[in-house]
Amino acid sequence: MQYGPAAFNTAKVILMLRFLLKRLGLAALVALTVSLISFSLLFLAGDPAVALAGEAATEEDIEAIRTQYGFDRPIPVQYVAWLTGAFTGDFGNSYYFNTPVIDLISDRLPTTMQLGLAGITFALLLAVPLGVIAAIRPNSLIDRFALFISVVGQAMPTFWFSLILIVIFAVNMGWVPVSGSGTWQHFILPTIVLGYFATPGIMRLTRAGMLEVLRADYIRTARAKGLNPAKVLFKHALRNAAIPVVGLAAVQLGFMLGGSIVIESIFALNGAGLLAFESINRNDFPVVQALILLFSLIYVLLTLLADLLNAWLDPRIRVA
Repeated sequence: MQYGPAAFNTAKVILMLRFLLKRLGLAALVALTVSLISFSLLFLAGDPAVALAGEAATEEDIEAIRTQYGFDRPIPVQYVAWLTGAFTGDFGNSYYFNTPVIDLISDRLPTTMQLGLAGITFALLLAVPLGVIAAIRPNSLIDRFALFISVVGQAMPTFWFSLILIVIFAVNMGWVPVSGSGTWQHFILPTIVLGYFATPGIMRLTRAGMLEVLRADYIRTARAKGLNPAKVLFKHALRNAAIPVVGLAAVQLGFMLGGSIVIESIFALNGAGLLAFESINRNDFPVVQALILLFSLIYVLLTLLADLLNAWLDPRIRVA
């Protein structure tokens, strides 16, 4: 029996939908597990009522706080109430600022998102071309330069690199502002620092993937057929070599969003990372819980999008 193009396209759609539903189910399970862990953090350090009341509080004060914030209810009841509120964006009020947690996060998150997106863009624009060129000309001068960039990027602490850039380009030359987040110029140095941290891994993975793909039989066949070298490189080789890079880029972006505390502190960027650090120091549990859940969900979403993009790049993944 022969199948026409319509049947073939229908089969592709079914495979893609099946793959999507499978990944969505896994993402939902991960999100539920993360929510449980985020809520449990409130009780891992002991009684939250005692932490809020302080060392000089009496038993009556602790009991009053426990009743005020609902800590006297069974933990499963508290979890269900917290999760129900989280679905609607209601994470309660901040203990320190006495304002809705969602308002605090909405005010701080855009800064962190801008920094993370700018950082991963910088890393990709620097790492992918270097990795491709290094793979095309292995053991050449450009390959050695790419290796040098990778080694320095891994060995250099981000806080030290940040201070060096501030001294040279902000203090001595005055080209960019030292700190703050008022204009796009304020994000130049933080973007370089954050992006350079992710560059070595992406560049090495791009180089290794390209070296492997360029040795493949179908690449030699394409060249033997006389196809345009640029078409062979970008359409056939880079498309397959980019599959692991997409996954790594998603992981790196998630790490940038959740782990930008040091960068935001050094450059005085009033973002969600700095808010998390301040909330931990102040025992502001609702803010900490909300930020952990939010960053984890963003991480899960990025991983899901990376899986979908890889499935589009390589149809074999859809049936895996």
